[in-house]
Amino acid sequence: MNTPVSPDDLLLIGAIAGPFGIKGQIKLKSFTDNPDYLRRHLRTIFVGKKLVPYNLTKLHEHKPGVLILTLSEVETREAVDELRGSEVFIRQSDAAPLAKDEYYLHDLIGLQVSTDDGHAIGTVREIIQTGVHEVLIVTRSGQPDALIPLVREFVVNLDLADRQVVIRPIEGLL
Repeated sequence: MNTPVSPDDLLLIGAIAGPFGIKGQIKLKSFTDNPDYLRRHLRTIFVGKKLVPYNLTKLHEHKPGVLILTLSEVETREAVDELRGSEVFIRQSDAAPLAKDEYYLHDLIGLQVSTDDGHAIGTVREIIQTGVHEVLIVTRSGQPDALIPLVREFVVNLDLADRQVVIRPIEGLL
């Protein structure tokens, strides 16, 4: 519990929306798509900018996108109110294992982007989550940023090991 954590080792799983009931339960707006795995395996969460560790004693899905957490250190509604709005993180090692073709979005930052005919485009600076699909924001030298939807129609190869994204642009994409 006292082992220091680095923000680089953490994944954001949600934000505290407020209390649930009067006994210190926490309503969490969840960003995870696998709450059942967290319920079965997670024991420690980190809260807020200072990444304060808390012992998780219970977690259940209240409704899609909303989790209810019980932390051993938080026993009152007022204590939860003090945490309202705080982001909640877990160690990346505590997250569900990724499938072969899955990746974390933060792993895409810094990848080099080129076209399928070898033309260098730029570097992934940011990822926008639109609700439908993600969009890569690619910084280009001397040109405005390019917005590239992260869909198979455009992305023909995404290679994390080689730090490379290969796209097949359509007319007007760049």
